[in-house]
Amino acid sequence: MSARLIIVGPPGAGKGTQAGRIAASFGIPAISTGDIFRKNVAEGTPLGVQAKALMDAGEYVPDSLTNELVKSRLQEPDAEHGFLLDGYPRTVGQVEYLDALLTEHGTAIDAVVQLVADQDVLVGRLLKRAEDQGRSDDTEETIRRRQQVYAEQTAPIVAAYGERGLVVDVDGLGGIDEVGDRIQTALSGRGLSATV
Repeated sequence: MSARLIIVGPPGAGKGTQAGRIAASFGIPAISTGDIFRKNVAEGTPLGVQAKALMDAGEYVPDSLTNELVKSRLQEPDAEHGFLLDGYPRTVGQVEYLDALLTEHGTAIDAVVQLVADQDVLVGRLLKRAEDQGRSDDTEETIRRRQQVYAEQTAPIVAAYGERGLVVDVDGLGGIDEVGDRIQTALSGRGLSATV
């Protein structure tokens, strides 16, 4: 079965871990914008060269370039029957672009998995990880700021998909398998059953 999914969740909620698990269970690629940028830069593609020049200058990569990179990735054969997007869309403009792109192919987003978790618990989790990994720059203040930025940036995207009834809230706290099972149950409730 094909599935076109998006995953969102605050820093520390285990989004990357769950993205890989969801993609594997549905037999679709997990597509992270960070990975797309790195791959295009490493391969020196025309889009990658543009992105690298902007990033090296400390500039924000504009929606137009991000959209082109995502479009290029979604045209690869492994994404023909579905995908899981992580880190995209990040703006309402990107939501609109993705809608138009999928409409061209007679498809649409099936669900948006939103991992929800108590902010204080996540801050504690990230502080512990920072301590374990020796990340001295990950202070409570910077972690809380990242949480705030995430909330501000993601709210309009979640609202846009929420209006269409596509957002599935899943408790992101607990063991990896426990959260994974909650996600599968929530998606099954939407008629999206894993193939693996």
